[in-house]
Amino acid sequence: MKRITITPYQAGLVFENGVYKRMLPEGKHWLWPWENVRVYDTTVQFETAYELNILLQDKELADRLHIIEVKEDEIVLQYESGLLKQVLARGRYLFWKGVMQYRFVRAGLSKVQITEDIDRATLQHRLVAPYVRTFNVEAYEKAVLFIDGKYAQTLAGGVYSFWRNSIPIVIGKTDTRQQQLELNGQEILTKDKAALRINAWAQYKVANIEKALLQHREYDKQLYILFQLALRGYVAGLGLDELLEKKEALAPFILQAVSDKAAALGVTVTGFGIRDIILPGDMKEIMNQVLVAEKKAQANGIMRREETASTRSLLNTARLMEDNPMLWKLKEMEYVEKIAEKISNISINGNGALVDQLRQIFTTQK
Repeated sequence: MKRITITPYQAGLVFENGVYKRMLPEGKHWLWPWENVRVYDTTVQFETAYELNILLQDKELADRLHIIEVKEDEIVLQYESGLLKQVLARGRYLFWKGVMQYRFVRAGLSKVQITEDIDRATLQHRLVAPYVRTFNVEAYEKAVLFIDGKYAQTLAGGVYSFWRNSIPIVIGKTDTRQQQLELNGQEILTKDKAALRINAWAQYKVANIEKALLQHREYDKQLYILFQLALRGYVAGLGLDELLEKKEALAPFILQAVSDKAAALGVTVTGFGIRDIILPGDMKEIMNQVLVAEKKAQANGIMRREETASTRSLLNTARLMEDNPMLWKLKEMEYVEKIAEKISNISINGNGALVDQLRQIFTTQK
């Protein structure tokens, strides 16, 4: 006989000629010389090269073990003392009961939605992440979810996780903020055959993502065509002069013409404007000549009005001076004063007759 001791955190399996006989619990045991004992640590996972189906026929041993069977389309999250330790894939796993506090969460991978009670932090854990598909939808975005080629639901901003399997998942996202659409280099003929190049802009928001993404392909390109056709239709119906005169009415007309059709695309149009109307080189020269001629005509008109006003003023002054000798004398003195401003010195040589002449100039006759 031989004696063997099994400590509190151990278990012994007795074999006779390679055949399993029994389990030895904690304590001291006597064995026959032909019996062998394999001692296992009960604080770790039970792993053995011996056939498990034979070992588990021993009810006493089976009752001491957590037996975890994991199928092909499953995983099991193994927690130890509340912490995730490993993810168990297909196979059979055994853990000793009693010493360590184990918890097991089983998850089916054959479906897409994660219905198990698993928090986001665990889904993003490095051990679990390979089994999960994660999609981010920003706060300013909306998305449509397609599962196996079929529309499933509309997603608001957030983080969405799904089990990774053979079922295809596609997410189509769109920006719900105000967006800008540029219509540059639009070459259009007016009603009187003047070739113009127009640069315009438009602003819009996606209001109905189901219409925009499910019922229409490339809604933004379709919206571009709507603006382009409305702009061409308006310009082609007016002559060049009429177009330039009614330029301010162009934007409201385009907005009204496009709004209803844009709503059918799931889009709300919020603004439209013309940035530039570019004329051909020869047309620019002609327009410049017309502008110069108009400005010259305006300048000539102003000059004629000023000359007429000046002549009328002189005539009125002459009539007043004719009736008032004093006014006449004041006018003479005004001119003499102006002449005197230009002269620094006056030298007078002559007899008394010259002095009398000056007196007559500067003295009012009574």
